[in-house]
Amino acid sequence: MTTYTIHPIVLGTKVFDKSMMTYQHGAGESYTIPIYSWYIKGGEQHILVDTGEICPIQSEARQKAIGGKIYTFEEGLARFALTPKDIDIVIHTHLHNDHCENDYKCTNARFYVHELELQRIHHPHPLDFRYLEDYIQEVEQNGQIRVMTGDTQVVPGITCLHTPAHTDGGMSVVIDTVQGKAVITGFCVIRENFEPPREVRAMEMEVIPPGTLVNACAAYDIMLKIKEMADILLPLHEPSFAAVEAIP
Repeated sequence: MTTYTIHPIVLGTKVFDKSMMTYQHGAGESYTIPIYSWYIKGGEQHILVDTGEICPIQSEARQKAIGGKIYTFEEGLARFALTPKDIDIVIHTHLHNDHCENDYKCTNARFYVHELELQRIHHPHPLDFRYLEDYIQEVEQNGQIRVMTGDTQVVPGITCLHTPAHTDGGMSVVIDTVQGKAVITGFCVIRENFEPPREVRAMEMEVIPPGTLVNACAAYDIMLKIKEMADILLPLHEPSFAAVEAIP
């Protein structure tokens, strides 16, 4: 059985109200999240989960806020002696702009995307301004997209699960490692969403849904499912991974 290591690459940041991550909690608190591309190493192919921002702000203040270095796409891949043309597979958790801005650079890659994300990026709802079809037009026109309609094994040891918590076509990525199954969540959360503070647990809530979501009750149940199945849990925007070289 092939096992993998996961390498977080910070390709941007956002500074906003914490409640954008933690549904109905943290309002009024400024919070900085890292935007990751995750390089999955171990098989014969070079695989990324998401591609991050084109022009990340690489300020000292932003790096201090997340506790790690911020890279451009090319700089991040160069850490592994790679260029965008070397990438064979890109798996998308979803198609909000900060997760797919560098897609067009990966000219040799196959892109795995849920069909509902493709529908949304071409016909976004007014409430969700984060879909910008410009970022995927080139790979779509080049025939590089592989459309997922449900749970999908991409390669042995890497499977996508449909988890429509944050977006309709959100896909969590389950990766076999030497320490069990690592799950990169297909929804935008931090560790606190899975490990709520005492005052939230006192309300008999085991998790906090994403701050931006499709359906609050469904998102809560999806998070419980992911929390139970994961040996290694990787919330999509958790800052503590910003200085981590490899997982596990």
